[in-house]
Amino acid sequence: MNAELDLSLEIVILLVLAIFMLLFGFLLIPINAGALPYNANATYGLFQVIVSFQIIALGKTPFGDFRRSWLVVVIGICSAILGMAASFIPGSLTSVVRVSVGLVLLGGGLRLLVQLLTDEEKARAWMRIGGLLSHLTIACILVYGLTIALGAITLFPGIATNTMTALLLIAYGAGFTYLAWCIWNVRRTNPPPPPPQEVENVSALKSFDILSEAALPLSVAILLLLGVLLTLLGLLLFPVNLGLIAFSPDGQFGLLLMVMAIQIVSLGDTPLGIFRQSSAITLVGLAFAALGVVSSIVPGLLTAAITVLLGALNVAGAGGFLLKRYFAGQYRSNDGGARVAAVANIETTQTMVNWVALAFGISMLVPQLIPGLVVAGVLVVNGLLLFRLASNLWKVTKMQQTG
Repeated sequence: MNAELDLSLEIVILLVLAIFMLLFGFLLIPINAGALPYNANATYGLFQVIVSFQIIALGKTPFGDFRRSWLVVVIGICSAILGMAASFIPGSLTSVVRVSVGLVLLGGGLRLLVQLLTDEEKARAWMRIGGLLSHLTIACILVYGLTIALGAITLFPGIATNTMTALLLIAYGAGFTYLAWCIWNVRRTNPPPPPPQEVENVSALKSFDILSEAALPLSVAILLLLGVLLTLLGLLLFPVNLGLIAFSPDGQFGLLLMVMAIQIVSLGDTPLGIFRQSSAITLVGLAFAALGVVSSIVPGLLTAAITVLLGALNVAGAGGFLLKRYFAGQYRSNDGGARVAAVANIETTQTMVNWVALAFGISMLVPQLIPGLVVAGVLVVNGLLLFRLASNLWKVTKMQQTG
């Protein structure tokens, strides 16, 4: 369980999608029987955010792979905002997000299947080579075919029975698991050559070109998504607390847990600290993903338990960080001045983020202690601080690349 396990982000996303589809399929059976409630908005919204994160972090879209330019990142962020808004505000964007998800599934599945079957370097070449590549071909055809079927069902709900939809979702989850296994084994036995070291000019930090390469490390991409999530959540909580719009806490928890799960599985970065990536840490991350999926799909089922869990994790993680900072003192380094200033900014921002996270955790554990409007302000500040932290981390990364 403690063995080193290095999973690429692509495989992490596939495993998260597998959990999403499997749980959705199994939960849909009691939902259709009337035994459980169902939150369609948060379900579609969560799926849209997962797909959007893949676009932001990898440049991989449902319609194929693109160079990860700033334009692609902005499109991914806009798509994520739509998914978040649907998750937070029940009933407001049901039709919009359903059509969006349906078009993504149907259009993306068709394009990827046609590309797979017509590209001379893909399905036909893989089948001739055989072995693991034959498995990869079958897995891709299975996943793309089910993507098309579920896209059609999402756009035109009456064309399939609820039971058939549940079975297709379960098969879809199994297909994602199979595909993740195939990709992991192919890359383990035939690792791809390292990409060429292309160092972007530091002047790119001072000029913004929407079509230029967005060289965002994974940690920065996650912070960017989390910053968008918390800022939007905080802004929406102002009208929520004034009684102007409805709000879904389960959709909020589902998104927070899913982002946390991706962070844990891909980086070993947990609310309690950074751990070596291992099978145990991967299972913890996937368990968080499962909790997030259930919270989004079935409102009210896990609300109380997740509130306590997230509150305790925020208090323990932020409190532990602040205690370490207090006893360890300020960061010191003998490196160059610019890098010292950038690292000092990161340290300061991290401290501020943890103070805000501590306040948020306390507000979850003791709901009446902090007024709702103050909590909304705390979340907005937290989101803005995460943007600042992401910017500082990115600058330090660019300095390291340029020596």
